[in-house]
Amino acid sequence: MTLKKGGKIFICGNGGSAADAQHLSAEFLVRLNPKVDRKPLPIVSLAMDTSTLTACGNDYGFEYIFSRNLEALANRKDLLIAISTSGNSKNIIEVLKLSKKKKIFSIAFLGSGGGNAKKLSSLNLLVPHNNVAKIQECHIFLGHFILNQVEKKLFI
Repeated sequence: MTLKKGGKIFICGNGGSAADAQHLSAEFLVRLNPKVDRKPLPIVSLAMDTSTLTACGNDYGFEYIFSRNLEALANRKDLLIAISTSGNSKNIIEVLKLSKKKKIFSIAFLGSGGGNAKKLSSLNLLVPHNNVAKIQECHIFLGHFILNQVEKKLFI
């Protein structure tokens, strides 16, 4: 398990999926369950901040906003969670390619058929639906479910 081995979790997504990534990041850093008083879990949103996003987008291209950050911060002990309703966002594809190259285990929360990301991630959590809102609702449910299981395993 990534956290037990001293690894970190990196998470990213675009648009509504970026909001979902930040939402899940907050749940890991703070806590999900009010009755579980635990230490924060190391998770980093690859969306970072507006300065990093716009500088990378301007200097290297929007498709590298996540992979550039992952390259700087992650190692083989870490985990990448990539969230994409289509599975075809260029920046999600690039970060998954880099995680594969660096041998970083990746979990992709995907929708519909999974798009091109489906072939690049280590594990796919696929919501077989075409309605973006429904896919995002399922992604948040899956994220909460996973974190709940992590909290149970590590702290209860």
